[in-house]
Amino acid sequence: QVQLVESGGGAVQAGGSVRLACAASDRTFARYAGVWFRQAPGKEREFVSAISWNRHTYYADFVAGRFTISTDNDKTTVYLQMDSLKPEDTAVYYCGTSVVTGIINPRDVEHWGQGTQVIVSS
Repeated sequence: QVQLVESGGGAVQAGGSVRLACAASDRTFARYAGVWFRQAPGKEREFVSAISWNRHTYYADFVAGRFTISTDNDKTTVYLQMDSLKPEDTAVYYCGTSVVTGIINPRDVEHWGQGTQVIVSS
């Protein structure tokens, strides 16, 4: 059973940076794509970014060069470096795994973490 634990969320001012981490219990991201979604209050969960097992990366249009997804050498952890944050980036961020690569839908995610809150104040 794949288990994912997110960390790194918190409160930050607009223009600031946050680094999220998603740790798996084994080399999960050598077998699955690692993905990040987010969900703001009253909104649907939306795709943010993904990284394939061979480190191809994908981003939602709203990222616009501000976020960077990566994995560690052992492929046990996926990171999301978020820079130039905006208040509209405020959401709970969820990591997950998928056998599908690219810009995907929530239904394509097999395993989810518990989520980590990011709050960006203006």
